[in-house]
Amino acid sequence: MEKAAETSRSRDLQRTFYEGKSVALLTQHGKEFAIAPVLNRSLFCRVERVTGYDTDLLGTFTREIPRQEKQLDTARKKARIGMELSGLGLGVASEGSFGPDPYSGLIPWNVEIVVFIDDEHDLEVVGLSQGTAVFEHALIDCREDGVSFAKKIDFPLQQLVVRPEGKEDPRIRKGLSDWPSLEASMDWAFGESSNGRIFIETDLRAHANPSRMGNIRLATEDLAKKLSSFCPDCALPGFWILENQPGLPCQYCLSPTRQIQKYIYGCLKCNYRETKKREEYADPVWCDRCNP
Repeated sequence: MEKAAETSRSRDLQRTFYEGKSVALLTQHGKEFAIAPVLNRSLFCRVERVTGYDTDLLGTFTREIPRQEKQLDTARKKARIGMELSGLGLGVASEGSFGPDPYSGLIPWNVEIVVFIDDEHDLEVVGLSQGTAVFEHALIDCREDGVSFAKKIDFPLQQLVVRPEGKEDPRIRKGLSDWPSLEASMDWAFGESSNGRIFIETDLRAHANPSRMGNIRLATEDLAKKLSSFCPDCALPGFWILENQPGLPCQYCLSPTRQIQKYIYGCLKCNYRETKKREEYADPVWCDRCNP
């Protein structure tokens, strides 16, 4: 009975906390198509796209402007700029990064952060998603190799960037999204190249990279879950997992394993904490005693 009442209260809060409120989203690369539907549906708010600032000034994936701050700090700055330009007290923004995967170091990997700032309640909540991504490049010496590269990465759905000579050449054509523009850009780059080679790479901007746009949506869904979880003590959103504790007992021998047994939930504003225990057992494959 008590659990049902708590669930009902949480649903009421979810429905009313941000219902009808406007949320600023500063973007020039189409991120509203990934972020707005998720938050509008989950929080009953209105995400409003904000323009008037060139977000490329904070850093570009094509390396003309290096990102000066860490990923989360850059997302915060974008949210703040959007809030200032719109005059709104709520803001959301995302920032992505690319590199090798953290497990094998061999797979192209994308980490997306979506940050939500609520000035009225002095609250910041962050959603996260990471996974494989289309993140490829090649140094080629003929147009045929460029065509093969483009087909491999699902061009023109995935857009491309071309420049003469090498990775750091400042001469650049990006946002290539059809075969005539790609072929013309390759011809231009070969004409400008003194070494007979050109550099071709995937465009990593959100509107040009479908795999990244999918990860932004997943990060927004993670954010929405956190914003839909309310502290049992102070009733503010963002009540989420702060710590995981291992020790889930083995199904066969009941020895503690390295699998997670407890989740420590905490509020971002008050000191309330709550431990939630998994009422299940670990597969013996994860047990150091049964499977040393």
